[in-house]
Amino acid sequence: MDFMRLLKSLEELLYELVSWLVFYPLTFWRALTRPLSMMEYADIELSDRPEDQYDDTVSPPLFLLITLLLSQALSAAFPTPLGASAADIEALTRSTSNLLIARGVIFGIFPMAMAVTLIKLKRMALTRSTLRPPFFSQCYVAAPFVMLIGLSVDFIAVPGRSGIMAAALIFAAALFWYGQAQIRWFMQDLGLGLLRAFGLFLLAFVLAMILSLSIAFVLATQLPRWNS
Repeated sequence: MDFMRLLKSLEELLYELVSWLVFYPLTFWRALTRPLSMMEYADIELSDRPEDQYDDTVSPPLFLLITLLLSQALSAAFPTPLGASAADIEALTRSTSNLLIARGVIFGIFPMAMAVTLIKLKRMALTRSTLRPPFFSQCYVAAPFVMLIGLSVDFIAVPGRSGIMAAALIFAAALFWYGQAQIRWFMQDLGLGLLRAFGLFLLAFVLAMILSLSIAFVLATQLPRWNS
């Protein structure tokens, strides 16, 4: 019986992994082209039974984590940054789980900041249950933004500064796309005007950027310990 349960678990795991090949691209395309619809979809799905949630997509937090992994895989195809220590890079990238946790914390700050801002503006109690719906919604929007930001950083790291222009264009496109989605989200959920929604997004984004860069700096200073 134990062996049969193990086979059943492996069967479910294999199906889940292979299904990502279908549902991840579909989820990414829908998040990129219809961000507000996907954010509404995330809220609606949370009201379903757990086994029925996100049946035709990848769940929001998992979608963000897979995107972070793909972003790191894409970064590996770019040349090593000039001035970076090979030992430091190896120390950080040797453990996939450590890298995923680090990137998840750094980039997870953006959906968390937007979600907390919404909860506070709605004057709701900040609890795990009230924070979950807006955070899940924000993960769908954060994933394409994270992918583009990672790509722009990769171009900056190209030796000879030949990728600076491409990096600037990609970063500008990412910021514009992310900003317009968030501004429309604040306008729709809070009933705000364009200027106030823009100011709210700018405040939340700047705070998230400061916090994420601070955490990234702390993690970078601990690089030698990642290998211990």
